[in-house]
Amino acid sequence: MSAEFFREFAYQLRRGRPSKVAFFARGVASLLVPGAFWRARRRALLRSIDGRPDADDIRARAAYCCRPGPGEAPLPPDAPAIRDHRFPRSGHAYWFDARAALRYFPGYLRWVHVPGDIRETPPVPSVVKARPVDDTNGNGVLLALNVVRHFVFVRDRIPFREKADRACFRGKVAGKPLRVALFERWFGHPALDLGDTSGRPMRPEWGRPKMTLREQLRFKFVLSVEGIDVATNLKWILSSNSVAVMPRPRFETCFEEGRLVPGVHYIEVAPDFSDLPDVIAHWAARPDECERIAAAGRAWAARFRDPTRERLVALLTMQRYFLATGQDPDAAREPT
Repeated sequence: MSAEFFREFAYQLRRGRPSKVAFFARGVASLLVPGAFWRARRRALLRSIDGRPDADDIRARAAYCCRPGPGEAPLPPDAPAIRDHRFPRSGHAYWFDARAALRYFPGYLRWVHVPGDIRETPPVPSVVKARPVDDTNGNGVLLALNVVRHFVFVRDRIPFREKADRACFRGKVAGKPLRVALFERWFGHPALDLGDTSGRPMRPEWGRPKMTLREQLRFKFVLSVEGIDVATNLKWILSSNSVAVMPRPRFETCFEEGRLVPGVHYIEVAPDFSDLPDVIAHWAARPDECERIAAAGRAWAARFRDPTRERLVALLTMQRYFLATGQDPDAAREPT
């Protein structure tokens, strides 16, 4: 085996992300539980929201994830039923995460799912991982999908003031215009540690080894730069003692990136990164304000770290989705 294989194997062991093996093991184990068990629990789980201290936040989050336009929006006749949600050849993480919410509902209910990266609003009400922040027709219904990749949080033990006065970024660059713009303008700048981690970097000089999350958290500032849609690293940056630096988000997941406030939860830079070094210098000289921003980021991220709360948000989101598409999950029998 090559040296590259062993480097990649060692990186996977220490990279600081959740184990995909454990994720899929839990998903497979859930298949052993009869569907009737999950469906019988739905109404009780939804009723339990009323007695929770975070009930208002759960309802607000579900309303944000599923915000249909006025009136019902029926699905097309060929929309598949939940019972037809078969195990796919690819996109297994999406399948398990969608099933974690769908299993509580009658199998005859119909839905539309658009998997993968999303750059445009779907033409009909559809369950998606991400949607444009400016989605106005309500067709993009957010559910926590591919959680093992996108919903990663950290426990950062390095105080902000003990970190390096620089900003770092690691990720793939080719085919991602924002990242290309960043590298073309600022690669090699002393205030920035930028690296293209692709197997074949877009430009050879941009290539750098991957960094674990712990290694990236040695920096006071971590750049969060959207790729095809959302930036995967934003969740774990906000959960840390470092500060996220980014242009205003164009896409959002059920993490509600569109509601984040610049100067409160993150440090904003221009969409073309033209002010990036000046912004880093400005904020590096203001550690008290940076610590305040990092604390606000951690408070935001904490809202998404309770598994019970996340299950209730997903349930209420899908309940809203079915009602908005003219389907009653509590109907006494399957419609003919």
